[in-house]
Amino acid sequence: MVRLTTFLRNHVAVKTMARVVDICSNELHQLVAMATESLLSGKVIAVPTDTIYGIAALVQNSEAVDRMYNIKNRDYSKPLAISVAEIKDIYRWGKVTVSSELLSELLPGAVTVVFERTEDLNPDLNPGTSLVGIRIPDHKFVREISRSCQGPIALTSANVSSTQSTLNIQEFKNLWPQLDIVFDGGELGDTFHSRAGSTVVDLSVQGTYKIIREGSAIKSTLAALRSHHLQDRENR
Repeated sequence: MVRLTTFLRNHVAVKTMARVVDICSNELHQLVAMATESLLSGKVIAVPTDTIYGIAALVQNSEAVDRMYNIKNRDYSKPLAISVAEIKDIYRWGKVTVSSELLSELLPGAVTVVFERTEDLNPDLNPGTSLVGIRIPDHKFVREISRSCQGPIALTSANVSSTQSTLNIQEFKNLWPQLDIVFDGGELGDTFHSRAGSTVVDLSVQGTYKIIREGSAIKSTLAALRSHHLQDRENR
């Protein structure tokens, strides 16, 4: 019986329900420590952001990134964005073409900025493109996780690909067995617009921009881009 139990433990993928942790009932440092321990061990977790719920893994852990694709049933040709703690971190992972003033107007916030990637980024992350989308969510918990891990986290919506994004943890309960921890931040919104996710803007060509996804911050993003005299590549 012991041998059979050991065999099953080592060779059979037994799905267990993720731990659910209420972020409102715990101290921030405890939550960050929990998330950091999980991510550093190669696990995938679910977190609330300033827009929708996301799943996260360490960018530099190729197996964890691969696990994210499997959890979402996501096409490998679709790139994952990364999340960092501070604006200065963007310069390590992306080849920045805009002023720090513009970045400070856009971030932290519901915006993903896209630049050419640097060589420091895990080559197994989005190998089909030279670009990388970078976020700094306006959510202290998520930012502190990245700071604690001393590196970026891969961040994507907590849903199966091609299904609607999620605003509470019950909406992605089907993913729980494949996650280590689900951090419950409550209801993040109650309208269709709340599910729009971040605005994604390609800034990889100096002096220009291209909106890839309108998202929830399109108006403020366009205002900031135009105030810095960037030209729309689609309408030049």
